[in-house]
Amino acid sequence: MTLHLTGDAAADTLLSDDPFALLLGMLLDQQIAMETAFAGPAKIRDRIGNLEPRTLADYDPDALVEVFRQTPAVHRYPGSMAGRVQTLAGVVADDWNGDAAAIWTADDPDGAEVLRRLKALPGFGEQKAKIFLALLGKRLGVSAAGWREASAPYGEEGSHRSVADIVDPESLARVRESKRAAKATAKETAAGSTKKSR
Repeated sequence: MTLHLTGDAAADTLLSDDPFALLLGMLLDQQIAMETAFAGPAKIRDRIGNLEPRTLADYDPDALVEVFRQTPAVHRYPGSMAGRVQTLAGVVADDWNGDAAAIWTADDPDGAEVLRRLKALPGFGEQKAKIFLALLGKRLGVSAAGWREASAPYGEEGSHRSVADIVDPESLARVRESKRAAKATAKETAAGSTKKSR
């Protein structure tokens, strides 16, 4: 299944074909537009020649920051995000023999185990790990037992909460609206609790 996350056919094809590229896109998806984040792996590959975890892990750190800074930039925080990408690449290279897909396929794990493995990755907290697990289940056909429950609420059928629910421009718009509403609610909740504590 081809993912439609970036608006760029080549970048989407890379995400669909290369599990490590998809993992990197998810890592980069913070404090920038989702399309920019998921287009990042294609930019990195085009600029350094490949997207092998070992190549990235061993890349000169300063040179990698420059790769991130080139226009159009990979991320608005090139220094910290290049470091995170390099750390994640090292874990995939060393702990998973360079095979990112093994994180969700090796030894036939159930959803809870896949979630545990994702949360153990650098840069993947609870929410990011759950969204990525939902993305694997909903868009890429990963059928680990109990993946919907493990990725809740993002695994919920018919929801529009995250990147896992995007299949076309319409669903992208619905996810954006859902995120805006969630942010507004969070702000209201925070404002309410500040008033109470006075």
